[in-house]
Amino acid sequence: MVLPLGDMQRTRIVPIVTYVLIAANITIFLVQLDRGEEFTRAFAMTPVEVTQNLDLDEPIVKVVRGPVHDAFGRHHEWRGLPIEHSPCPIPVRWTLLTSMFLHGSWLHLLGNMLYLWIVGDNVEEVLGSVRYLLVYLACGLMGSLLQIAADPMSEIPTLGASGAIAGIMGAYVLWFPHNEMRVLFFQIITVLPAWIVIGVWIALQIWMGAGAFRTGASEGGVAYLAHVGGALTGLFVAWLFADDARYVMQRNAAAEGWTVYEGPE
Repeated sequence: MVLPLGDMQRTRIVPIVTYVLIAANITIFLVQLDRGEEFTRAFAMTPVEVTQNLDLDEPIVKVVRGPVHDAFGRHHEWRGLPIEHSPCPIPVRWTLLTSMFLHGSWLHLLGNMLYLWIVGDNVEEVLGSVRYLLVYLACGLMGSLLQIAADPMSEIPTLGASGAIAGIMGAYVLWFPHNEMRVLFFQIITVLPAWIVIGVWIALQIWMGAGAFRTGASEGGVAYLAHVGGALTGLFVAWLFADDARYVMQRNAAAEGWTVYEGPE
C-alpha cells in the first residue's frame, strides 16, 4: 500500500479555490450525515436518469448473480437486488454537478480530500483560480460522462469527487513528474517521485476501467471509468497549458535562488 502524505514542492500562492473545494466537500458530507440516505440518493448521478431525463423515485429491482454460502459450500445464483432511489428536487441532469460533492463514507471523503490538498495548490498556481475551478468541474463532468458511456441505462447511482480530483492529479503529474512526494509505504515513510505515485495510480485506473468498459459496470463498487475520464481530461488540459507550467516552475526556481537552465543559446 502506498499512501501519499504530501509533496515537497512549495507554491507562492494561497490556494483559495483548493481550500474552498475541500471545505465545500466536507460541509456537504456533514449535510449528508444529517439528512440521511434519501438526501444522498436524491443528488447522486444515475446514468439512466441523465440519458433518459427521468427521475427514478422508487426502488428498482435488479437481477444480479452473486455468491451464496450453503451447506455444500459456495455457489452462485441469480437474485433480485433492490436499488433504492429518491425523488430529485432539481432537474436530474444537474446531478452531473451535485454528485461531485457527495461521498459515500468518511474514508471516501478523506482519501479524496488528501489527494486534492497535496496536488491542488500546485495546479491552481499554474492555472489561476478561475481556470482551476473550471478545469476541476470539467474533469468531474467528463469522468461522469465516460461512466455513463459504458452503461447509459445503468440504474446504479454514482457519487464522489474522484473524477475531478483525478483530473487535477493528471495535470500535476504531467507538469511536475519529478516532484518529490512523501508517502507511507506499508509502515515506512519515504520519498518517491510524482510520476511513480500518481502515474502508477492512473495506469491502474485505466487497466481497471478497461475491464469495466467491457462489462459496462463498476468493478467492486468503484467507478474506475470516472477516474479515467477525469485523468485524461486533466492530461489534455496540462498539455494545453504546458507553457504556463514551465513559466511558473522557472519563476519559483529563480525565487529560490536556483539557476534555471533554458537550453543552448
